[in-house]
Amino acid sequence: MSISWLLRFGAVCGVLTGLSLGIPGVIEPFTGETTATSFVAGIGGAFAAPAVTAFHLRQRAVAGRLGAIAYAVNVVGLGLFAGVAFSLNLVVFFLDESAAALVLEGPTRLALLGSVVVFVTGVALFGLSMLRARVLPWPAAAGYGFFLPLLAVLAPLPDTPLTSVVHLLGCASLVWLSAATWAGAARSEAEVQA
Repeated sequence: MSISWLLRFGAVCGVLTGLSLGIPGVIEPFTGETTATSFVAGIGGAFAAPAVTAFHLRQRAVAGRLGAIAYAVNVVGLGLFAGVAFSLNLVVFFLDESAAALVLEGPTRLALLGSVVVFVTGVALFGLSMLRARVLPWPAAAGYGFFLPLLAVLAPLPDTPLTSVVHLLGCASLVWLSAATWAGAARSEAEVQA
């Protein structure tokens, strides 16, 4: 398996992750959360770790220690947050309110909050490492480091036009980073072979 294949696979996963944010973000302000939007949001997190791995591979030569640490924290945070998104959107969503409240008490609540803290920290650090490395487009890197943590903070609030805009900007950041990663795949392959 070549580096260019991994970069392209990660880029496709980044687009899928972005769409899993953007599609519900456009629909839910008008319909509220639906089975279809919950499914898309719940499954989308599975594609985040390969995307971030590709972004890191793209910039690893210049990202330094900050890049490596930020990647590690980010990939763990994404794994935790993917579990949270799956659970909330594909399990808790289908429970009645009293059962959902009971499930989200005690240790589960602490685990969810801890997962969000690791996710927000990892995404912010990785966004900073991308800005510092200057390999991927800076507006997309800044959007990644700002809009994705903002989505996690806004998640408990009702869907509004503001949350919709944040979903779309997070989607755009991921798609842009993915497009830049795809475009740089051939160059990265040549760098590895040199």
